Amino acid sequence: MGGRLLAAAALALACAGPASASQLIDRSATGVRLEANGKGEALLSYVADGRQRHVLAWGAVNALAPTPDRAQAQFRLDYAGGWGRYRSEYWKTFVNLCGPYRGPKLAWFVTGCTAADGSNWAVQAFPQPLPDLGFMPWLPEQRATWLELSHWTGPLAKLEVWSDWVYRGRFQQLFGRLTYRGRAVHGFGTTRYGAPTDHYGRLLYLDTYNSTYGTGWRRENSFVAHKPTGIFCYGFYPFDPTRGGYAYPPEWAGGLRGPGTGTAYRITAQGPGVTPDVAWTGPGLHEFIPGDPRDESLQREMSGVLEQIIGPDRTCSHGR
Repeated sequence: MGGRLLAAAALALACAGPASASQLIDRSATGVRLEANGKGEALLSYVADGRQRHVLAWGAVNALAPTPDRAQAQFRLDYAGGWGRYRSEYWKTFVNLCGPYRGPKLAWFVTGCTAADGSNWAVQAFPQPLPDLGFMPWLPEQRATWLELSHWTGPLAKLEVWSDWVYRGRFQQLFGRLTYRGRAVHGFGTTRYGAPTDHYGRLLYLDTYNSTYGTGWRRENSFVAHKPTGIFCYGFYPFDPTRGGYAYPPEWAGGLRGPGTGTAYRITAQGPGVTPDVAWTGPGLHEFIPGDPRDESLQREMSGVLEQIIGPDRTCSHGR
């Protein structure tokens, strides 16, 4: 199968556009301060666009298992610091009862605290809007970091990732599974380009390090975990930035981009409901050597892992 057909197949399986974060509060905030009281409310204070802001959040903890019958957990937000909820400058008299953070280590962590009831609040700042296919940002909004708030008890979402080769060793692939409390994380619909259309669907953002695009971390792509298994797969194929809903610089002369293989990979998965984002980092693979007993053994092992987790979803067996 030629590069263009491989790219088209990968787009059908993996390409996705922008979507909301675990719960997006603002963009490119500085001086972030988090407080929480004993009523299940949090107060975020920070500076964005040169203005001091106070945002009151309440009404959500953890996440629901995917169901079409109930809305996923989401905060209610008052960007007037409590004026909309209490008709007062509530932020000025907010009583912080949240102690030092005692929760698990988080990716993209900014600040957090642990409440008297044992629940955790946390703020993460993630560079979500980076352009795909290794392009350097050319617009201010692409350089923004997304400020996200979480509130949870118990375990985080579980992100499992493995790597192997596809198409008889021609290309590298990452595959895995996203679950929460033993249940698959997935949504019920996507746009034509793979972006979630409901608050159950979560995007996974793939970054590649010291890749064919250049040095450092670059955004390769984003994609959703599949319904109903929570599995995902992504092949490092050549892509055409002018097809599939990608953004590309105005000076782009055309042609294929990639494969974006690198020395390391990172996946950041949006947490379901109002739970934190979770991340995985692992090494890249070398070029597959046909007949090499170690490569052949690894490929058989990974094929076995995929067969164990794939369930009724056969799309990730494509290219094997």
